[in-house]
Amino acid sequence: MNGTAGLGIRFSAFIEQEAQEQSAPFTLAAITPTFVLSSPLDGTSIVAPDVLVNQDTHAANQNETAIAVDPNNPNRIVGGANDYVTRTWSCMISGTPCSFLGDGYSGTYFSNDGGGTWCCNSRNPSHIGTLIPGVEHLVGGPYDAGGDPSVAFDSHHHAFYAGLGFNRLSAPNTVTVSKGTFPAGALTWGAPTFINATTSPSTFNDKEWIAVDSHGVSPFQDRVYVTWTRFLFNPATGAYVQSPIFFVYSTDHGATFSTPISISGNVLYGQGSRPVVGPDGTLYVFWDGSTRLASLDSTYMVKSIDGGATWSKPLSVSTLADIMPLRDTAFRVNSFPAAAAAPNGDLYVTWTGEVPNDNSTNAGTTGCAYFIVGSPTVLANCHSAAVYSKSTDGGATWTSPAKVFAQGHRTAVGYPVTNPDSTTLNAPDPLGPVEDVFPAAAVSANGNVHLGAYRGKVVSPWQTCAAGPP
Repeated sequence: MNGTAGLGIRFSAFIEQEAQEQSAPFTLAAITPTFVLSSPLDGTSIVAPDVLVNQDTHAANQNETAIAVDPNNPNRIVGGANDYVTRTWSCMISGTPCSFLGDGYSGTYFSNDGGGTWCCNSRNPSHIGTLIPGVEHLVGGPYDAGGDPSVAFDSHHHAFYAGLGFNRLSAPNTVTVSKGTFPAGALTWGAPTFINATTSPSTFNDKEWIAVDSHGVSPFQDRVYVTWTRFLFNPATGAYVQSPIFFVYSTDHGATFSTPISISGNVLYGQGSRPVVGPDGTLYVFWDGSTRLASLDSTYMVKSIDGGATWSKPLSVSTLADIMPLRDTAFRVNSFPAAAAAPNGDLYVTWTGEVPNDNSTNAGTTGCAYFIVGSPTVLANCHSAAVYSKSTDGGATWTSPAKVFAQGHRTAVGYPVTNPDSTTLNAPDPLGPVEDVFPAAAVSANGNVHLGAYRGKVVSPWQTCAAGPP
């Protein structure tokens, strides 16, 4: 697996145990997309122009975006992002001031008109502009940096923002949750609650996610749930030991949380957890993980029917071969799942995995596991595909993984092109494999299921990112 926040963690077959796959009652077919949001291959867009969400005026980076819509006011939306501002605490990294490098902070933005326009938080002495207050030094908190945003709403129009707080070169780190309210329509964030704050150099909290039970018929309405990965290292050598998934809940709107517990059972090597609440209040958590001797990872699921008090044993939805960094790119990728529950209780989970170019399977195969067969073989014979599974019985059984996108659903535009060496670059094969990364899932109130992902194909070594205004 690929870790986050600077942790490059890949799991060996020697430290994993293969999990038993669950039989699937039926198989789903690939989906033909209804439309393309934005595509240089297709040259199409459903909304133009793009709407600027953040308030950055200095070309600083924003990434790892998150978004939530108020279930009782669809015009109200809250977004989050890692916001790399240039004004920061006076720390040093390898002799370089953090203010020169820019650092990650917990950025947040909101809209009251369904996403048509966006604004900063209401300004007050406790924080600056679009940053969550009380986490990082710059906004009155104890940590150098923050990030990994996740946002959710309860049934009373309260927004909740989960993130991380950590120091770059020392041990302190925490999971954070902040509650946002909208006095006079402007978003104001309260003081954060720190969860599992630690100063131990052998513990690192990472990749948290938040969910809130906003369902009116649920016995646990407005309960706040947070999951995250607790990376554990050998205190003597610094070697990676394990990374179980931890969980807490709050019954007082995020003011306090339960004692953290591990919910991943014998799946001790995990990352990328995603809590999802069903319409009856059943809580599901999905993540990418493996047990001690497995040759492949799996997308795992556990469930709780009592508001997080007790949990089922982990169930493997499907094996997967973790995707590898895409050729000629400079960004990290992963196979973390995204999931959603429909109003009728059906569950959908999507993830990316390396699959054979010959389409022989959409599930994990050791032939596409690059840590077993090597990167060149995977690059030649496999590609990263977004796949999904569905459960109609509360997660007891799952369909065999099916591709989210039908093969060949794209039209290349702008070809042929003359390369810098005067050779001709023709259009890529429309039926050839396309790399999918970062899938997402959502189900609307009327039951429509929406699955999406970034898609792309690097077809030339001279392809570059186009420059544009900040």
